[in-house]
Amino acid sequence: MKNLSLILNIVLLIAVGVLFFLHFSKDKPAGGTAGASVEPGELSVAYINSDTVLKYYEYLKAEKITLEDKTKKMEQDFRNRAQGLQNEIAAYQRNVSSMTLGQVRATEEELGKKQQNLQMYQQSLSQALMEEEAKLNRELYTRVTEYLKKYGKEKGLHVVLKRDPASDVLWANDALDISQDVITGLNSEYTAEKGGTAPKKDSTATK
Repeated sequence: MKNLSLILNIVLLIAVGVLFFLHFSKDKPAGGTAGASVEPGELSVAYINSDTVLKYYEYLKAEKITLEDKTKKMEQDFRNRAQGLQNEIAAYQRNVSSMTLGQVRATEEELGKKQQNLQMYQQSLSQALMEEEAKLNRELYTRVTEYLKKYGKEKGLHVVLKRDPASDVLWANDALDISQDVITGLNSEYTAEKGGTAPKKDSTATK
Protein backbone atom coordinates (compact mmCIF):
# COMPACT_ATOMS: atom_id res chain seq x y z
CA MET A 1 0.00 0.00 0.00
CA LYS A 2 1.20 3.48 -0.76
CA ASN A 3 0.55 6.32 1.64
CA LEU A 4 -1.19 9.38 0.32
CA SER A 5 0.88 12.51 -0.08
CA LEU A 6 -1.43 15.51 -0.24
CA ILE A 7 0.79 18.46 -0.89
CA LEU A 8 -1.10 21.73 -0.67
CA ASN A 9 0.28 24.53 -2.82
CA ILE A 10 -1.13 27.90 -1.70
CA VAL A 11 -0.67 29.90 -4.83
CA LEU A 12 0.77 33.24 -3.82
CA LEU A 13 0.71 34.40 -7.42
CA ILE A 14 -3.08 34.49 -7.51
CA ALA A 15 -4.45 36.69 -10.29
CA VAL A 16 -5.95 39.60 -8.37
CA GLY A 17 -7.05 41.38 -11.53
CA VAL A 18 -6.07 41.71 -15.17
CA LEU A 19 -7.39 45.14 -16.15
CA PHE A 20 -9.80 46.88 -13.80
CA PHE A 21 -11.70 49.74 -15.44
CA LEU A 22 -13.65 52.36 -13.53
CA HIS A 23 -15.77 54.61 -15.72
CA PHE A 24 -16.88 57.82 -14.06
CA SER A 25 -19.95 59.45 -15.54
CA LYS A 26 -20.03 63.17 -16.07
CA ASP A 27 -22.97 65.53 -15.65
CA LYS A 28 -25.43 65.07 -18.44
CA PRO A 29 -25.21 68.05 -20.82
CA ALA A 30 -28.36 69.66 -22.08
CA GLY A 31 -29.64 67.61 -25.00
CA GLY A 32 -26.66 65.27 -24.75
CA THR A 33 -26.07 61.76 -23.44
CA ALA A 34 -25.09 60.81 -19.90
CA GLY A 35 -21.89 58.96 -18.97
CA ALA A 36 -19.51 60.42 -21.56
CA SER A 37 -16.61 58.05 -22.18
CA VAL A 38 -13.14 58.86 -20.87
CA GLU A 39 -10.67 59.96 -23.54
CA PRO A 40 -7.40 57.95 -23.68
CA GLY A 41 -5.37 61.00 -22.72
CA GLU A 42 -7.49 61.46 -19.60
CA LEU A 43 -6.90 58.01 -18.15
CA SER A 44 -5.43 57.88 -14.66
CA VAL A 45 -3.51 54.61 -14.25
CA ALA A 46 -1.87 52.83 -11.32
CA TYR A 47 -0.69 49.29 -10.64
CA ILE A 48 -0.15 46.85 -7.81
CA ASN A 49 2.61 44.31 -7.43
CA SER A 50 0.51 41.22 -6.75
CA ASP A 51 3.41 39.29 -5.18
CA THR A 52 3.90 42.04 -2.61
CA VAL A 53 0.20 42.56 -1.88
CA LEU A 54 -0.45 38.86 -1.32
CA LYS A 55 2.70 38.43 0.76
CA TYR A 56 1.63 41.04 3.30
CA TYR A 57 -2.15 40.60 3.23
CA GLU A 58 -3.05 39.40 6.74
CA TYR A 59 -6.28 37.77 5.58
CA LEU A 60 -4.39 35.47 3.23
CA LYS A 61 -1.83 34.63 5.92
CA ALA A 62 -4.60 33.58 8.31
CA GLU A 63 -6.52 31.61 5.70
CA LYS A 64 -3.34 29.89 4.57
CA ILE A 65 -2.67 28.65 8.10
CA THR A 66 -6.25 27.43 8.43
CA LEU A 67 -6.08 25.57 5.14
CA GLU A 68 -2.71 24.04 5.96
CA ASP A 69 -4.02 22.83 9.32
CA LYS A 70 -7.03 21.27 7.62
CA THR A 71 -4.75 19.58 5.10
CA LYS A 72 -2.55 18.11 7.82
CA LYS A 73 -5.59 16.65 9.56
CA MET A 74 -6.80 15.11 6.31
CA GLU A 75 -3.37 13.65 5.62
CA GLN A 76 -3.15 12.17 9.12
CA ASP A 77 -6.62 10.68 8.87
CA PHE A 78 -5.71 9.03 5.57
CA ARG A 79 -2.44 7.70 6.97
CA ASN A 80 -4.30 6.18 9.91
CA ARG A 81 -6.77 4.44 7.60
CA ALA A 82 -4.00 3.25 5.28
CA GLN A 83 -2.01 1.92 8.22
CA GLY A 84 -5.07 0.07 9.52
CA LEU A 85 -5.52 -1.63 6.16
CA GLN A 86 -1.83 -2.50 5.98
CA ASN A 87 -2.11 -4.12 9.39
CA GLU A 88 -5.05 -6.21 8.20
CA ILE A 89 -3.13 -7.29 5.10
CA ALA A 90 -0.12 -8.23 7.21
CA ALA A 91 -2.33 -10.29 9.54
CA TYR A 92 -3.86 -12.07 6.55
CA GLN A 93 -0.42 -12.88 5.15
CA ARG A 94 0.67 -14.33 8.50
CA ASN A 95 -2.40 -16.52 8.85
CA VAL A 96 -3.14 -17.45 5.24
CA SER A 97 -1.43 -20.85 5.52
CA SER A 98 -3.87 -21.93 8.23
CA MET A 99 -7.00 -20.65 6.48
CA THR A 100 -9.41 -22.65 4.36
CA LEU A 101 -9.86 -21.83 0.70
CA GLY A 102 -13.22 -20.27 1.48
CA GLN A 103 -11.71 -18.10 4.20
CA VAL A 104 -8.91 -17.00 1.88
CA ARG A 105 -11.34 -15.94 -0.84
CA ALA A 106 -13.61 -14.14 1.60
CA THR A 107 -10.72 -12.31 3.26
CA GLU A 108 -9.14 -11.28 -0.04
CA GLU A 109 -12.50 -10.01 -1.28
CA GLU A 110 -12.99 -7.98 1.89
CA LEU A 111 -9.48 -6.55 1.73
CA GLY A 112 -9.96 -5.69 -1.92
CA LYS A 113 -13.13 -3.73 -1.13
CA LYS A 114 -11.38 -1.89 1.69
CA GLN A 115 -8.55 -0.98 -0.64
CA GLN A 116 -11.00 0.40 -3.21
CA ASN A 117 -12.78 2.38 -0.50
CA LEU A 118 -9.47 3.81 0.64
CA GLN A 119 -8.63 4.90 -2.90
CA MET A 120 -12.04 6.54 -3.21
CA TYR A 121 -11.47 8.30 0.10
CA GLN A 122 -8.11 9.55 -1.16
CA GLN A 123 -9.80 11.01 -4.22
CA SER A 124 -12.49 12.66 -2.11
CA LEU A 125 -9.83 14.31 0.07
CA SER A 126 -8.00 15.63 -2.97
CA GLN A 127 -11.25 17.01 -4.39
CA ALA A 128 -12.16 18.62 -1.08
CA LEU A 129 -8.80 20.40 -0.92
CA MET A 130 -9.12 21.62 -4.49
CA GLU A 131 -12.54 23.05 -3.68
CA GLU A 132 -11.17 24.75 -0.56
CA GLU A 133 -8.36 26.33 -2.60
CA ALA A 134 -10.77 27.48 -5.29
CA LYS A 135 -13.06 29.00 -2.66
CA LEU A 136 -10.15 30.86 -1.09
CA ASN A 137 -8.98 32.14 -4.47
CA ARG A 138 -12.46 33.45 -5.29
CA GLU A 139 -12.78 35.16 -1.93
CA LEU A 140 -9.32 36.66 -2.26
CA TYR A 141 -10.04 37.98 -5.74
CA THR A 142 -13.31 39.52 -4.57
CA ARG A 143 -11.73 41.19 -1.54
CA VAL A 144 -8.90 42.76 -3.51
CA THR A 145 -10.96 43.93 -6.47
CA GLU A 146 -13.75 45.32 -4.29
CA TYR A 147 -11.17 47.30 -2.34
CA LEU A 148 -9.62 48.56 -5.59
CA LYS A 149 -13.03 49.82 -6.70
CA LYS A 150 -13.30 52.01 -3.61
CA TYR A 151 -9.66 53.04 -3.71
CA GLY A 152 -9.85 53.90 -7.39
CA LYS A 153 -12.92 56.05 -6.86
CA GLU A 154 -11.29 57.91 -3.96
CA LYS A 155 -8.07 58.53 -5.88
CA GLY A 156 -9.67 59.30 -9.23
CA LEU A 157 -8.17 56.26 -10.97
CA HIS A 158 -9.60 54.78 -14.13
CA VAL A 159 -7.39 51.71 -14.45
CA VAL A 160 -5.53 49.53 -11.93
CA LEU A 161 -3.10 47.02 -13.43
CA LYS A 162 -1.63 43.90 -11.89
CA ARG A 163 2.11 43.55 -12.22
CA ASP A 164 3.99 40.28 -11.73
CA PRO A 165 6.30 38.12 -13.88
CA ALA A 166 3.28 36.62 -15.66
CA SER A 167 1.53 39.90 -16.47
CA ASP A 168 1.76 41.95 -19.65
CA VAL A 169 3.12 44.98 -17.77
CA LEU A 170 6.82 44.89 -18.67
CA TRP A 171 7.70 48.21 -17.07
CA ALA A 172 5.94 50.96 -15.11
CA ASN A 173 7.12 54.01 -13.23
CA ASP A 174 7.43 53.37 -9.50
CA ALA A 175 5.32 56.46 -8.88
CA LEU A 176 2.31 54.48 -10.17
CA ASP A 177 2.83 51.64 -7.69
CA ILE A 178 0.02 51.70 -5.11
CA SER A 179 0.92 48.34 -3.55
CA GLN A 180 1.69 49.70 -0.10
CA ASP A 181 -1.49 51.76 0.05
CA VAL A 182 -3.52 48.73 -0.99
CA ILE A 183 -1.81 46.50 1.59
CA THR A 184 -2.51 49.01 4.34
CA GLY A 185 -6.12 49.45 3.26
CA LEU A 186 -6.81 45.74 2.92
CA ASN A 187 -5.28 44.97 6.31
CA SER A 188 -7.22 47.79 7.94
CA GLU A 189 -10.49 46.40 6.58
CA TYR A 190 -9.57 42.88 7.67
CA THR A 191 -8.66 44.03 11.16
CA ALA A 192 -11.92 45.95 11.42
CA GLU A 193 -13.81 42.78 10.47
CA LYS A 194 -12.23 41.03 13.44
CA GLY A 195 -13.11 43.91 15.75
CA GLY A 196 -9.52 44.97 16.29
CA THR A 197 -7.52 48.08 15.65
CA ALA A 198 -5.95 48.91 12.30
CA PRO A 199 -2.38 47.60 11.90
CA LYS A 200 0.56 49.92 11.52
CA LYS A 201 2.10 50.37 8.10
CA ASP A 202 4.52 47.50 7.44
CA SER A 203 7.86 49.08 6.65
CA THR A 204 9.19 45.75 5.41
CA ALA A 205 6.71 45.58 2.57
CA THR A 206 8.75 46.58 -0.44
CA LYS A 207 7.54 47.54 -3.82
